[in-house]
Amino acid sequence: MACAAVLAALTAPAAGARPLGQDGAGAAGAVRAAGTARAAGAVPGDPGRTGVHWAPKDPGTPQVRFRGLAAVDRHTAWLAGTGGTVLRTTDGGAGWRNVSPPGAADAQFRDVTAFDARRAVVLAIGEGEASRVYRTDDGGTTWTESFRNTDPQAFYDCLTFFDRRHGLALSDPVDGRFRVLSTADGGRSWRVLPADGMPPALDGEAGFAASGQCLVASGPRDVWLATGGGARARVLHSADRGRTWTAADTPVPAGDPARGVFALAFRDRTHGIAVGGDYRPGLPSPDSAAVTADGGRTWRPATAPPPAYRSGAAWFPHSRTTALAVGPTGTDLTTDAGRSWRALDTGSYDTVACTPDRSCWAAGEQGRVARLER
Repeated sequence: MACAAVLAALTAPAAGARPLGQDGAGAAGAVRAAGTARAAGAVPGDPGRTGVHWAPKDPGTPQVRFRGLAAVDRHTAWLAGTGGTVLRTTDGGAGWRNVSPPGAADAQFRDVTAFDARRAVVLAIGEGEASRVYRTDDGGTTWTESFRNTDPQAFYDCLTFFDRRHGLALSDPVDGRFRVLSTADGGRSWRVLPADGMPPALDGEAGFAASGQCLVASGPRDVWLATGGGARARVLHSADRGRTWTAADTPVPAGDPARGVFALAFRDRTHGIAVGGDYRPGLPSPDSAAVTADGGRTWRPATAPPPAYRSGAAWFPHSRTTALAVGPTGTDLTTDAGRSWRALDTGSYDTVACTPDRSCWAAGEQGRVARLER
């Protein structure tokens, strides 16, 4: 969100990049889509079974808050955070390499998409020229700044990819409508899409740059964006890579700049979950999760939602029913496709991502990084 107060709150310590396809399809979508077509219910290694826990993978950067996470597989993951920090591991978190873009120490990285261990795209947020996109093709040894925002009204929050070439980035409303950037060459160049296919934004409505999950894709053309700050918390859907959009209300708390849908996760183009609430510590967040079974046209509240605000969500691979939600006060688990949630952990994480090889990663404040293990 462009509001300075909201940005300050999201960067402050709390009480307590996504590979292509982290959000249900996206980049390496073919592999992930095949996995999600497997039988419903728990699978070997599913967190729905007992005995799993977050195992710390400390990168040694307690001064950094990581809201961007791209988990490629159980060995490879990318992190993007405050102070222009980008880290990469290729050994399951045993060691981390600082691959931060040079000259970007002032950047607030909030999202990262990784195509593999060498190619990644990161998004820096902020008003005006603070919103930037960088790309690497050599594991972070060198970076190219492929986009720098020059519109003082724009404030970019999230990015997502449909495949290795096509992707979008989301800005808060400009002249009353959300702005969308598009790339067709893997993030090497970007262009602003026409605004005439975007419904008008509500007063005060914006996206939350909290976990890199306010804009998610599933399959070759479908994409959803999450909103907050307005009178209603909405999810907007496009079936044509961002050219035209339709809006749907959700039951997630709204009506305040601190409330709304903070993260989306779709396991296919039909089934999705939304999490959020009120990010202010100690304030209640009833109906902090919702589910859709019709591609986001309608949303129902979870019957037993997480007990507090949640900022990130991810489906467990190869399962139609299991997903994780994370936030400053803990991790929650659903084994019935988002209808009910139960506590899994009480540690603070901002974002979560799962991979086709049944690995899940989480990251957050004070340099916290972990992988789900048994």
